[in-house]
Amino acid sequence: MEARIAIFPDTEPRTAGGRADDPDRLLSGVEEAVARGGGAVVAPAEANGLVWLAPARPGALSEALDASPDVRWVQLPSAGVERFAATGVFQRPVVFTCAKGSFAGQVSEHALMLVLACLRDVSRQARTPRWSVTDPRSLAGRSVTILGGGGIAERLVRLLRPFDCHVRVIRRRPDKVEGADETLPPSALADVLPGTDVLVLALALTAETRHIVGAAELALLPAHAVVVNVARGAHIDTGALVQALAEGRVSAAGLDVTDPEPLPEGHPLWSDPRALITSHSADSAEYVMRMLCERVEHNVRRFGAGLPLDGVVDPATGY
Repeated sequence: MEARIAIFPDTEPRTAGGRADDPDRLLSGVEEAVARGGGAVVAPAEANGLVWLAPARPGALSEALDASPDVRWVQLPSAGVERFAATGVFQRPVVFTCAKGSFAGQVSEHALMLVLACLRDVSRQARTPRWSVTDPRSLAGRSVTILGGGGIAERLVRLLRPFDCHVRVIRRRPDKVEGADETLPPSALADVLPGTDVLVLALALTAETRHIVGAAELALLPAHAVVVNVARGAHIDTGALVQALAEGRVSAAGLDVTDPEPLPEGHPLWSDPRALITSHSADSAEYVMRMLCERVEHNVRRFGAGLPLDGVVDPATGY
């Protein structure tokens, strides 16, 4: 089958000019990826596949599909697809794929960095303008609980191997994550939190996982525990986290994502020395573009050959 691919461009640059996610560079890169995959870039009315590059315009996707009746497959640009799920577009008789797993390399590295920085009190020390000795805490031998069993979790489990941690992965699917000591269902969360030294959130945002870590879950963690979130800000009840940090019921939080996002100036988390915030920068623009283009090329090739695609979105779960 000929892969005839339309591309819906992103017209809103999200970073300074010249970065790899500049709309023109991204569009050019995806066009080349389609060609490498054996496909042809065509007008929407002629397309049987669509690469959607406008994550900030989820509502427009349905309109684009209405105007492209032969489209059978849509490639989305991000790993998280909650904004698209909210529009109901996944109920259409179309195969949707996203970038889940594509960005796991850099994001898992960032998660490890946040874990180590929290354990070693880097945020507080960096904010102290005088010589201030602090006893470090080691990651070696710690009990790590990872919420989510996708690509980030799989890569993070491998990164944790040299530290001889006891790693639990909590995921919806029952199949074991390679390298994890335990793979448990979401119902086990309350049971494992009291024995968790490090809690990492690396899961998809759905109605079921929104505020999966709230006041009750934070209260179950030991006071020395650290919380790291590289998934979506709404996984954590921000108000409950602010209170838990202020009261010393968790020792530190490393947040690449927040709720709300961007986190407003003057928010209590900015001034809390136990909070380390990295402003949703776990992966670089160049890396994101390169990995997205690799996913596009791979899926275009498989689409043309009639083979199963990578990163398929499950309409029932919304990710």
